[in-house]
Parts: sequence; structure tokens; C-alpha cells
Amino acid sequence: MDLNSQETIKRLADEHGTDQLVVILGAPDAESAEIAAETVVLGDPTYAGALAEAQLGLSVYHALEEEFRSLVDDDVWEDQIGVMADVLEAEEISAAVKGMREQKP
Repeated sequence: MDLNSQETIKRLADEHGTDQLVVILGAPDAESAEIAAETVVLGDPTYAGALAEAQLGLSVYHALEEEFRSLVDDDVWEDQIGVMADVLEAEEISAAVKGMREQKP
């Protein structure tokens, strides 16, 4: 997760509260999805961005998780995400994000 995204998430959390936000990730592999999820749940593990030491405890999902997919129109899903679902390790990615979500403080 880049530094600008961290700043935006921090600003939105400050403005709207953490209960009002959900983060949807599109990371291409389990490792990067897990790091991004950790950043918005427990704080930036690299201590480089605006979310260093900020345990926001945000709800976070990956675009390939069924919880998110069930909310998206089928045509939109196929048009925007379908190819990703075919080529990425959806189960691994989903498990990594879910694992971080379960560590929510």
C-alpha cells in the first residue's frame, strides 16, 4: 500500500470514524494482500507511512472474496474483476486477508 493511500485512509478514518469505512483490496498475491490488510487493521508494518503505529482496526476485504463478490452485479464483476479471479490464487489471497481481519483489535 503506497504512502498516498495510507494518508487518504487515515484522513477518511479521522473524518468519518473507523466504523464507517471498509477497505477493498485488489492485491495480486497473498503476501501483498496480507501486508495491505495488516496496514489498515494493525498499522503499517514498515513504519514508513501515515498508518505506522495506527491500529485503525478497519474492516478489510479482497475483491476476490465471496463477501464482496456477492454485493457486485454479475455483469460488473465479469467486466471488471472476472479475469483476475481466473488467474490469481483467490483462496490464498482471501485466507491472508481474512486472517488479518480476524486480528482486528
